[in-house]
Amino acid sequence: MEPTDILLKIESHRVPIVSERVRLSDYIPGIFTSLASRKASKKAIKNGLVTINGSIGFTGDYLNGEEILDLYQSPIQNKKPSIDLKLNVLFEDDYLAIVYKPAGIVVSGNKKFTLENALGTNLKKSLQKDALQRPEPVHRLDYPTSGALLIAKTAAVLIDLNQMFEAKTIKKVYTAVTMGLQSKAGTIETDIDAKLSKTIYTLLQTMPSQKYGALNLMELEPCTGRKHQLRKHMASIGNPIFGDLLYGIEGENGKGNGLYLHAFSIQFQHPIMRTEVSVHAPLPKKFEQLFQNSSLCYDSIS
Repeated sequence: MEPTDILLKIESHRVPIVSERVRLSDYIPGIFTSLASRKASKKAIKNGLVTINGSIGFTGDYLNGEEILDLYQSPIQNKKPSIDLKLNVLFEDDYLAIVYKPAGIVVSGNKKFTLENALGTNLKKSLQKDALQRPEPVHRLDYPTSGALLIAKTAAVLIDLNQMFEAKTIKKVYTAVTMGLQSKAGTIETDIDAKLSKTIYTLLQTMPSQKYGALNLMELEPCTGRKHQLRKHMASIGNPIFGDLLYGIEGENGKGNGLYLHAFSIQFQHPIMRTEVSVHAPLPKKFEQLFQNSSLCYDSIS
């Protein structure tokens, strides 16, 4: 089966001589700059967009060395919708950005109203050769969680940032409000979905509550990135996050103001500039309303 005339060749690569043969699906992630993730590489193979010596390649095809790999794309791109949503851009250069994700919006997905669909109207188009057609979030924040979200603007940087997350060289710190009497500091290492998980927590401020026993302003640092990790871990020690309708105590979760979990800061070495990037996302006003005398002297937003 040959690639059709409606496809456009966008990249080529000659496989060097390899000591052991390797499957196509294992080889191409990171080879083509237009394929910024392993998921994108597998999708390109599945859609018949990768050829080996002129013939369409398949996931299980083996490479022995010196093959010519070509990557194609359709000239008719599936356009995702754009939405008019003003975002607070906390940091931006030609390679990446950090934006403020409001609570109550999903990061990405099949729906039209996603944060990803608002990036094109809020960020400047990268001038780099491997600029992504659309800026792409590198990680996720839950629907009810607000705060700093890291965005890649080029294919190479998307790959770099994904690798940095895997290597745990990107530090994220969250601010949360928990319920109940809380110890000053500790580490939680309860497995999540049978996977090793680790969270470090520090008590910043506490105040008595007749209904909840106490409300606590907390600093949470996830050392791993499991789904709902912070929410599950805090609930596991008897201190669920205030407003958590999923993992909180039924009838005692403080309905009305949403989840009190905020991605407060993100810190990492810029993959291209090699400079330190450290960005804080202002706390939502609902945190300030609970802890008016907090030592967290950062501007808050609604």
